Amino acid sequence: MDTKELLERIEKDNVKFISLQFTDVAGTVKSVDMPVRNFPDAAEDGVWFDGSSVAGFARIQESDMRLIVDKDTYAVLPWSPEERRRARVFCDVHMPDGTPFEGDPRGTLKRMLAKIAERGWTLNIGAEPEFFLFKRGNGEGVHPVPHDVGGYFDFSANDEAVRVRTELMEALDEMGLDIEVGHHEVALGQHEIDFRYGDALRIADNILTLKYTVKAIAAQNGLIASFMPKPIYGENGSGMHCHQSLFDENGENLFFDNSDEFKLSKLAYSFMAGQLKHARALTAVVAPTINSYKRLVPGYEAPVYIGWAQTNRSALIRIPRHIEGRDKAVRAELRFPDPSSNPYLALAAMLGAALDGIDNELEITPAMNNVNIYHLTQKERDEKGIESLPGSLAEAMRELENNDVIKDALGKPAYEAFARAKWAEVDEHRLNVSDWEVERYLETA
Repeated sequence: MDTKELLERIEKDNVKFISLQFTDVAGTVKSVDMPVRNFPDAAEDGVWFDGSSVAGFARIQESDMRLIVDKDTYAVLPWSPEERRRARVFCDVHMPDGTPFEGDPRGTLKRMLAKIAERGWTLNIGAEPEFFLFKRGNGEGVHPVPHDVGGYFDFSANDEAVRVRTELMEALDEMGLDIEVGHHEVALGQHEIDFRYGDALRIADNILTLKYTVKAIAAQNGLIASFMPKPIYGENGSGMHCHQSLFDENGENLFFDNSDEFKLSKLAYSFMAGQLKHARALTAVVAPTINSYKRLVPGYEAPVYIGWAQTNRSALIRIPRHIEGRDKAVRAELRFPDPSSNPYLALAAMLGAALDGIDNELEITPAMNNVNIYHLTQKERDEKGIESLPGSLAEAMRELENNDVIKDALGKPAYEAFARAKWAEVDEHRLNVSDWEVERYLETA
């Protein structure tokens, strides 16, 4: 929309404040807030800010940066009180000379999407972020207590969890997200809200919107919402499966081929082959925290082994079954991303790996249908050539360091900032003494 239309909507919505949002390399939402009376100039010319204190942004000597408003991302924050009604817009980060800042995560994804736009392609993503709702601890420590005792797809009309999840979905719908389904997940207190697939950039925006909206509504209900991949020992962790497909300018699904056993085109197979080839390095970006690797272990429905299948949920990439007449729904589900990732960097890296497969016409490995990889011995996996994902963030980062394809997809400034942040996290964790260590070794060592 243009500036005139945007200002008319702001007046109609009785908005008092505008939040200009962007992210650092970790995916933390940052905001520059202003009274609505100052927004017309910002909408046209952007807003200057000091980027030197934002992780991965400018150095002190080049700290001046400018936020350029993406007017199409305007949305009212429904939980804000009427007398202080607040709206948000996402922004792109630019340098003083007006050029896009190469370290801006949103700009990183836009750059990668521009590459496929030159080919007449659009990347569609359907994301499935999972999260937990916990009771507040009342000062009794940080160990989380699930908000409910429900199980997979459980429903009760009087269930508090159903009420809160409905409130969450209502808020997201008001913000313009096309909510498809919401349901209770496997673990106690665990939920999933899915929105309809769409253009990768908008989906990345939607993932961030979902995260802070869920946290805001949870807080209003006296709860803590967490997108931590593995908050509870012995329970399923939270993933963010990503359904992927490429479409052409005519709206045709480039992944579909009716003559193929799995209804997949040669391009789709090469797309997947690229992601499998680079999976070990890709893990650092799509599962980017120390805690991510507590989720990526056998036995909890999270993928560990590198391969693909139609019916096998232990595989890294799953192909949902084709339904006659729904050719546009043919897609590849990447199952190892988690919601702690920066969605802009994650989708950019996923696309970079896929394009390497397409451009080099990589051949896909045989499908791992009708076999539970978790039940295979190490020798059997070796014989089948089945590799594993990294077992730690440090291992994943070493893979990333040696992978030019994923590093190029991120771009040098974003990669270097990401690497600094992640190695610092590894070092901090290495030096920390955990409760488990104290309980195990204090008296026995």
